[in-house]
Amino acid sequence: MAAAAAVAWLRAAVLLFVAQVTCEYGMVRVVSEMGGPKGKDYCILYNPQWAHLPHDLGKASLLQLRDWTASMLCSPSDLPAKGFSNQIPLVTRGNCTFYEKVRLAQGSGARGLLIISKETLVPPGGNKTQYEEIGIPVALLSHKDMVDIFKSFGRAVRAALYAPNEPLLDYNMVIIFIMAVGTVAIGGYWAGSRDVRKRYMKHKRDDGPEKQEDEAVDVTPVMTCVFVVMCCSMLVLLYYFYDHLVYVIIGIFCLASSTGLYSCLSPLVQRLPFGKCRVPDNNLPYFHKRPQVRMLLLALFCVAVSVVWGVFRNEDQWAWILQDALGIAFCLYMLKTIRLPTFKACTLLLLVLFIYDVFFVFITPFLTKSGNSIMVEVATGPTDSATHEKLPMVLKVPRLNTSPLALCDRPFSLLGFGDILVPGLLVAYCHRFDIQVQSSRIYFVACTIAYGIGLLVTFMALALMQRGQPALLYLVPCTLTTSGALALWRRELGMFWTGSGFAKDIPQPSWAPAAAQGPQPPKESEATLSQQPPGEAQVLPALPAERPPELTEPKGVAGVSTQEPVGLSGASA
Repeated sequence: MAAAAAVAWLRAAVLLFVAQVTCEYGMVRVVSEMGGPKGKDYCILYNPQWAHLPHDLGKASLLQLRDWTASMLCSPSDLPAKGFSNQIPLVTRGNCTFYEKVRLAQGSGARGLLIISKETLVPPGGNKTQYEEIGIPVALLSHKDMVDIFKSFGRAVRAALYAPNEPLLDYNMVIIFIMAVGTVAIGGYWAGSRDVRKRYMKHKRDDGPEKQEDEAVDVTPVMTCVFVVMCCSMLVLLYYFYDHLVYVIIGIFCLASSTGLYSCLSPLVQRLPFGKCRVPDNNLPYFHKRPQVRMLLLALFCVAVSVVWGVFRNEDQWAWILQDALGIAFCLYMLKTIRLPTFKACTLLLLVLFIYDVFFVFITPFLTKSGNSIMVEVATGPTDSATHEKLPMVLKVPRLNTSPLALCDRPFSLLGFGDILVPGLLVAYCHRFDIQVQSSRIYFVACTIAYGIGLLVTFMALALMQRGQPALLYLVPCTLTTSGALALWRRELGMFWTGSGFAKDIPQPSWAPAAAQGPQPPKESEATLSQQPPGEAQVLPALPAERPPELTEPKGVAGVSTQEPVGLSGASA
């Protein structure tokens, strides 16, 4: 019995997969018989196994569209007295199979059949024998579109069914590629440089209010497990309670993205020559630290941008630009704040999320009643959602092609933040390792290129399969394999795996004197590079009359390597 049940479940899964593959979008061009407004296209969902639709509108027959939605068309008594000769009837979905409806319509002379559905459109399925018997196209049209047809064109209308070819890839993929790779490269570079700079500057007494930065959070194996469990739980909760939780996610995004935008813009604002005056002494929360006026204005600006997006988030014409800008700022902030201390930690996190992504995209369609992927359903918003809200945790760019099928398929191409953040953490680790072992950023460049190649492979898979893809399925192998193979080739795999190439303290340059010789004064150039805050003096021993020969700085040391933070040469004096 158990074996029979397993075989039946597998057969049902295969049939579900086949049904998803054979389902295609098409168009119905509607024009008024009385002239009037220009024709308009509406989306239909059809199964080409019943009958194929022409790809060219010019080859499609323009037939009379007859409203027969008062009937279910499940028995001969539901047919009109004179039949549907050379017409395309509109009938209501329900009470019988698609085959029974289309068989009756074809027998009465119909040239096609449109089934009106108030629910989610599903492919009109059948079996091989039924497909061979039927010779007219059958498709589903949403009830909302039917109402719009009769409201815009009246009752006397003609319609043509066709299925235009759609480009394999839209040009918006180029924009998404540039944004994703650029975010990973900039975020990884910034995070790596900032982390190493803090390691070398931690012994300096540079703790002014504008110099302090948020501490990075090292990811531990326990944190990785907790994070994945939370992701799974939240995804399942969103699938079942989407309309209630979507506003919570939108609120969290507004707060997190405004914080990220502030973090990204504050280094630029601090370079401005004005607005340096501070808030007077007070006991108010946060303001008691006497922040600069320009930083307060920046905080207000970031909050305002986030609020504007929150209010106008459903304006498809331009709100996606704000969402992408806030999303990129959020990703950069997270890459700067979260740190993977070893390649071992990178491998654990990426592999666990790799399995998570594949499971929720490819496996869950066989576990849900609707046959939809939980990941795709949540990311794009359920079709039966009462709020029609979309999750903002994605980069989105509208389709740029002129295919009419853009009406049917999703009008935006999406890339989740996780597909940027997860590989980006590995890129940041590679950059930190580059600086520590002085490898001319070879790990950083190689991992960034591998990310770009993985993203291109994702786009190719999307074009070939014509269904949502788990990007980590392609990004994780590309980035992990490339960085690991590079470390193996350079014979640094041990250090790369454990992170042992990272200095726990400030390294001692080879030309520096031993500690037993006592502290030595830095050169004037080194004192300049140390950039002491105004008003903070550095206690130094008295300068000798002449610098000993053994302390003479070697040629070229004053020009600090571009791989090291500014001020490194004087950090260990």
